[in-house]
Amino acid sequence: VIIIELNCQQFTQCLLCLFAYLQDHAQPKPGDLIEISRETFYHWAIYVGDGYVIHLTTLDGLPSSHSSLAGSSSTVSDSNQRGIVKKEILLDVVGTSTFCVKNHLDNMHKPRSVSTILSDAESRVGKTVPYDVFQYNCEHFVTELRYDKPESRQVQQAAEVVGPAMFGGGLLGAIAAFASVIVMRLLRIS
Repeated sequence: VIIIELNCQQFTQCLLCLFAYLQDHAQPKPGDLIEISRETFYHWAIYVGDGYVIHLTTLDGLPSSHSSLAGSSSTVSDSNQRGIVKKEILLDVVGTSTFCVKNHLDNMHKPRSVSTILSDAESRVGKTVPYDVFQYNCEHFVTELRYDKPESRQVQQAAEVVGPAMFGGGLLGAIAAFASVIVMRLLRIS
């Protein structure tokens, strides 16, 4: 038997860490946002039950943001780029990556009812929609479904890192902002 002595502050920290771990590793429930960790970015989907998710991908079939990062024919911010909404098995979308349940805006926005989220998500399957890595990506898509407010923390973090350059520097500033977020994530990985 190992006895660990903790003061009140340490005990509280342990409980908070345990709660965060359990929340991130919970079994998804219909309407939950799923964050899929890729090497340099996060792909997002919404869990719809029975092992399935609905998510936004680029027309070339890669998870949104991926084709831009991979240097395919898709440009980083192209107002003519289109995405497609797909319903697929969660584990097929995750592949060799990891995922967690991450309803990260619940403390800021009230989630819509699960039935509304699911019917809205299902109604979009197979449809092509405008796609832009900065203005409407996979994270915007799922937060719009859950909260009726399209938001992307990845884009917000990029804007905070680079600040005014993103908004004053046009496409070049936006590319620099996105690149800086990728570099920060790569540094975290190594």
